Amino acid sequence: MQAISTLPFSPVDSSKNDRDLADHIARSDIYRDYQKAFEATTGLPLTLRAVGSFQTPMHGSRRINPFCALIAAKSKSCAACLQLQQRMETEAKESAATLDCFAGLSDSAVPIRVGERVVAYLQTGQVLRQKPSEVQFGRTVRQLADLGAEPDLKRLRAAYFQTRVVARNQYDSVLRLLTIFAQHLAALSNQLMVREGASEAPAVTKARAFISDRHGDQLSLSQVAQAVNMSAFYFCKVFKKATGLTFTEYLARVRVEVVKNLLVNPHKRVSEAAYEAGFQSLSQFNRVFRRIVGEAPSDYRDALHGAGGSGFGAGARLARAV
Repeated sequence: MQAISTLPFSPVDSSKNDRDLADHIARSDIYRDYQKAFEATTGLPLTLRAVGSFQTPMHGSRRINPFCALIAAKSKSCAACLQLQQRMETEAKESAATLDCFAGLSDSAVPIRVGERVVAYLQTGQVLRQKPSEVQFGRTVRQLADLGAEPDLKRLRAAYFQTRVVARNQYDSVLRLLTIFAQHLAALSNQLMVREGASEAPAVTKARAFISDRHGDQLSLSQVAQAVNMSAFYFCKVFKKATGLTFTEYLARVRVEVVKNLLVNPHKRVSEAAYEAGFQSLSQFNRVFRRIVGEAPSDYRDALHGAGGSGFGAGARLARAV
């Protein structure tokens, strides 16, 4: 491929970018529909947690265990719950992990991985995997006393002994379902970042359409800003707020999606697809594609067409079928 010029590309704060991606996934229709169906079917809570988040366990779910809600209401016992979440992030780097809290309840995290990076976790749990006992409840009360927490013991006892008990094989099946869904979300992650928002400002919608139409050109921020009748400075602020991405990063993701669609053709060379999508430097394209998709373009194409297919490639194929 002819290297005409190198597109302007600013280094991206990967942590901030991953938080933006986690936020887009959490607000997507596919995640919210799955969360609703999962909770209705299993009766268990399901939340999406960004890496390093300090939100309380199962924040945002209507299925929070009443016992856990009472614990989380006390700052000192809540701190113990947050420490468990941090431990679980460490344990769930490669695959689903389940840990038991001091009260004997199980919480689980399933990583959503894009390449070698974990961008978020699907979390469920707040269940017992064996029948609650007076002995365990007594230990829990003593632990709470050691932490300096003073909950209403009558309410706490009632909530504890009403906690749902889930058999190990059933719980393992639930985690398997979440693992499959996490793979699907990983494959869809870039599409979620470039998909048009339903309630965004008309100027941002117009800018997305302009970028989609002109992605193959040497497109600049000033050109897009002019197309939507904004100053470049103001457009930067509005566009970043609406999409969670800088203009350069958004354009790169649009072009990557174009390349992925072009590579559906088994006779299309990677370099040809990159050039048609608007990339002007093959080395830059390879770097951007790997960062966004999580694998090299050639590996992606091979998986797409069955040449040593990987799990991620299979997830990508599933994403395009939806």
